[in-house]
Amino acid sequence: MDVKIEQSWKIALQSEFEQAYFKNLTDFVKEEYASNKTAIFPPAPLIFKAFDACPMHQLKVVILGQDPYPTRGHANGLCFSINPDVRPFAKSLINIFKEIEADLGQSIPENGDLSRWAEQGVLLLNAILTVQEGKPQSHQNKGWERFTDAVIQKISDECNNVVFLLWGGYAKRKGKNIDRSKHLVLESGHPSPMSANQGLWYGNKHFSQANNYLTSKGKIPIIW
Repeated sequence: MDVKIEQSWKIALQSEFEQAYFKNLTDFVKEEYASNKTAIFPPAPLIFKAFDACPMHQLKVVILGQDPYPTRGHANGLCFSINPDVRPFAKSLINIFKEIEADLGQSIPENGDLSRWAEQGVLLLNAILTVQEGKPQSHQNKGWERFTDAVIQKISDECNNVVFLLWGGYAKRKGKNIDRSKHLVLESGHPSPMSANQGLWYGNKHFSQANNYLTSKGKIPIIW
């Protein structure tokens, strides 16, 4: 199957694209966009933006989310990221920025578009890449989870010295098979208000830890 995705990922994932489940997934997603017009997010050209913005050979950090924001105009194909004009910021994103501020002393940015991270080598990967408007997890169990499990396994097997940031129980379970002898895996609670208010998010210092690790491996740290 010819999937429109950045070339290094296309080569790495080609065997996955040939699987029967992926064809079924593709058929489902195409039908959803065709029948719901503008009510499926992100816009179809941005489904694989996480990959397009961060080629595999430039990969430094993986952040795992669950599925896109189901609010019109918010999702842009990168987990936790919102379009530049969206106000107010999503609550989880605000908490991410607050932790960066506390950890690194950086002020909260003017917009919540995390493309600037992706361009530095951060794969902002949702487990499920599409969603219906107003219906979180509406595209679960259609094949996306199997595909993104394969992506994580491919990274674990074929890359070296990648930082995986696993926030919350869902992400931790999804990253359970990562080879921790060759990658740094950092885990904490989710940045959602519920988790943060329970003391499971703030103070994890994941951003400074990630940069210290990258520096120790001779890689340029991320400007968070």
